Amino acid sequence: MSSETPTGASRHFVLAAGGTGGHLIPAFALAEELHARGHHVALITDERGANIPGKPDFLTAHVLPAGRFGKNPLKWIGGVRAVLEGRNMALRLFETFEPAAIVGFGGYPAFPALLAASAAKLPSVVHEQNAVLGRVNRLLARSVDAIATSYPGVQRLKPKYADKTHLVGNPVREEVLALRDEDFPTLTEEGLLRVLITGGSQGASVLSEVVPDGLAMLPPALRSRLQVTQQCRPEDLDAVRERYTNHDIPAELGTYFEDMNERLAGTHLFIGRAGASTIAELTAVGRPAILIPLPIATDDHQAANTVEIVKAGGARMIRQDKFTPKELAKQIQALAQNPGSLSNAAHGAWNCGRPKAAKELADLIESMGGIDLMDVIRVGEGAPKAAADATKAQTATRESAEDKAA
Repeated sequence: MSSETPTGASRHFVLAAGGTGGHLIPAFALAEELHARGHHVALITDERGANIPGKPDFLTAHVLPAGRFGKNPLKWIGGVRAVLEGRNMALRLFETFEPAAIVGFGGYPAFPALLAASAAKLPSVVHEQNAVLGRVNRLLARSVDAIATSYPGVQRLKPKYADKTHLVGNPVREEVLALRDEDFPTLTEEGLLRVLITGGSQGASVLSEVVPDGLAMLPPALRSRLQVTQQCRPEDLDAVRERYTNHDIPAELGTYFEDMNERLAGTHLFIGRAGASTIAELTAVGRPAILIPLPIATDDHQAANTVEIVKAGGARMIRQDKFTPKELAKQIQALAQNPGSLSNAAHGAWNCGRPKAAKELADLIESMGGIDLMDVIRVGEGAPKAAADATKAQTATRESAEDKAA
């Protein structure tokens, strides 16, 4: 928990994000951090985001039209109208909420909110979760005051924006972050090897097709130790269950697991997609992984997301067109050939984690405009005192000016 914001420094902030978990999970983590510091936070999103599980109770969601721009130019007129309508609605919200800064997390709903911030001359920041700058963030990069990134190297981010680019990491949920200081789960030569498989919020059919057969191709001594948990699409559930039964591999299957953080805590090996939040959680906790990037991801950003963790030895990456049961079994054996291999990979993943992402992003947000006491981003334990001293100095200056005026 962060230190409380000095008395009188409480401000209002607006977060704007698309309605998917990849955009909203870091937005929620930042909202929790800002709320803990005594600030007031509001959310601009779409219908999906307003109703997504995990939204903090204190966070009021405002649904704005955003518009989408596909490949058909005939539909752009409607998209432009929606963006302008959303921009005007955001301006009205800003008049009543009086935010000190606007923070965009990508996705179409962030676009009109950041356009409104520019029109109202309000400080603005965009946060990029992926290793490739997203479409909306690229459009806004020139006009915003700061760009926060999750990776040291971000593709499609122009060098001319280097002075306003800040590496903070990708904020993760507090319950996941709490696992960071726990030891990698004990694994012996004869002990259970717990494998967790997910494909994002909706699962992935290719994982349902390949993973059971790949696990079945492992050497008998390794296969007999498996304990599998797999998230599947509802339509794949019965077929996957039959596959595991035929292979005599114990597996718990489900379409959604509410206690994913607890399951991650006991996991020795993760297999799944390479979304930004997935990578952030794996590196926050320190879990080895075999990653299969979504091939249709815009700008192939999921493959880019794997570069850092693979280089550190924390994961293996398999392109989907090479993702076969035989290749999966080969990579699992390479990682799990002995307990030390998995433990070393876990350490490699852990080293890539940025556990202070939410705090450092909040520091950056607080530094945007408004009051002088946040001109220097707070660092370490001495920072709250420095902020308090700045508040006292401000108060003294203001009182002196009032005395002269009187």
